[in-house]
Amino acid sequence: MGIGPDQFRAVLGRFACGVTVLTARDSAGNDHGMTVSAFCSVSLQPPLVLACIDRSAEMFPVLEDSTHFGISILAEGQEALSRRFAELPVGRLDGVGYTRAESGVVLLDDALAHLECRVVDSQPAGDHIIYMGEVVGASSRQDAPLLYYRGGYARLAR
Repeated sequence: MGIGPDQFRAVLGRFACGVTVLTARDSAGNDHGMTVSAFCSVSLQPPLVLACIDRSAEMFPVLEDSTHFGISILAEGQEALSRRFAELPVGRLDGVGYTRAESGVVLLDDALAHLECRVVDSQPAGDHIIYMGEVVGASSRQDAPLLYYRGGYARLAR
């Protein structure tokens, strides 16, 4: 006995998660980015993270050829950036402030934290691919995180 996608989505919607923007460069050096909530840490030694990307996502072919990706963990006031990277079909980085990590990947300005990752593995998982990255650079600042819960954005109670 299984469950359908709507029930699965409704149940997992009860799991509050942080919001990230994953960035990578294609083989021509063009920058790409997308909002990703399927992101987590894997290991402390070595420092590993993973991100799950739908095979139909615009980022999928970019990541297939990328050696590195960037993760910007969004702060509470960055809901508009999350929506932009989730909804805008083209020009997601137009007018957005960012810096480049040593590998060249984009890290968004004013994010709560940044991770620069070297792709070390990818594994198929249903309609997604799991990309594992070794963290080669990281930074963070003090602020509240942007959260996603039950299909909308939420805040930590203080």
